[in-house]
Amino acid sequence: MSVVAVTIFVVAYALIASDRVNKTLVALAGAAIVVALPVINSDDVFYSRDTGIDWDVIFLLMGMMIIVGVLRQTGVFEYTAIWAAKRARGSPLRIMILLVLVTAFASALLDNVTTVLLVAPVTLLVCDRLEINAAPFLMAEVFASNIGGAATLVGDPPNIIIASRAGLTFNDFLLHTAPIVLIVMLAFIAVLPRLFGSITVDPERTADIMSLNEREAIRDRGLLVKCGVVLLAVFGAFVAHPVLHLQPSLVALLGAGVLIVISRLGRSDYLSSVEWDTLLFFAGLFIMVGALVKTGVVAELARAATHLTGGHALAASFLILGVSAPISGIIDNIPYVATMTPIVGELVGAIAGRINPDTLWWALALGADFGGNLTAVGASANVVMLGIAWRAGTPISFWDFTRKGMVVTLISVALSAIYLWLRYFVLS
Repeated sequence: MSVVAVTIFVVAYALIASDRVNKTLVALAGAAIVVALPVINSDDVFYSRDTGIDWDVIFLLMGMMIIVGVLRQTGVFEYTAIWAAKRARGSPLRIMILLVLVTAFASALLDNVTTVLLVAPVTLLVCDRLEINAAPFLMAEVFASNIGGAATLVGDPPNIIIASRAGLTFNDFLLHTAPIVLIVMLAFIAVLPRLFGSITVDPERTADIMSLNEREAIRDRGLLVKCGVVLLAVFGAFVAHPVLHLQPSLVALLGAGVLIVISRLGRSDYLSSVEWDTLLFFAGLFIMVGALVKTGVVAELARAATHLTGGHALAASFLILGVSAPISGIIDNIPYVATMTPIVGELVGAIAGRINPDTLWWALALGADFGGNLTAVGASANVVMLGIAWRAGTPISFWDFTRKGMVVTLISVALSAIYLWLRYFVLS
């Protein structure tokens, strides 16, 4: 059955990469085939944490999409768009840098998918005002979200999985991964002009932006205050996850429910931002990847890679980093990390006493988080952002994303390798 699972996944992946067939249709068709054969059964799909649909991701997305839909009714996105454009004096590059920094910082404190859902509407409004293509800005932001999310335990779902398995704390991530995230972000900002080229703006559009009063964009101040209170509570619960033990998906759904009740908006208003295609795509992708996990394909690949190290600590760190980045870029980094953690745990035991054993966990975290930028399906935030871009009429092709994502990933992984070598082998 492993051959069947691999064949279906490869064919589906090729069709998604071709951009000639609707990716949601491909994912659902692939999922239907592996279930019908059956490579995977209903218990595996709906109830298994290892092989099934990750309902935490699905419901986190749905809850945050509903919150964004309510928030959109206040006019706060228009306010933020005008404010950002004016502070950057209409310069596309300065606007991009500003939004990238905001995205990276927010992704370190929140889940990167949540950050993308909040930043994307602002970006689309800024680009609409300036009459420029939003695609480069959206791609830059999702790259920044995956980089920034690596800085903390709550910033990226793979980090939560690794922390649970390795017994790492929020402060451990701040101490060990935040420094390299800062370095990678500086490098990323430096290459932005080369990555996306020169973007020109009509001087008349810049003048129009500078003449606007952002305060006039707020349409419902009362609802804005209510949204602010609920968002603070939701974000606070996200950050306090290690203490409250409330899953982000549950927090997002509760926040969405409260806003629906207190806003008294119609169904069409609060559901306007729900990306149903994106949610269905995730469901199909999780099922196909679950088939790879169940048949042992992912585990065999990971085991073979770690076997090559021969117990050498530096080789093990580099191999985990180097293997995690491309594999996480091809399949979603969440199921990859879930499969890889027990193998890394065994390897940590084998090299105990030679180096700080947590070094291997940092290699896995950095490889999986930064590798999420490699392709359009490498991280949940990528899929969400592409869905938003498609609905906004500025579609981003799989290969356009991947060409730029490869550059960002190579820079990130190269800097991470130098960081791991210097910090844990040279200076320790």
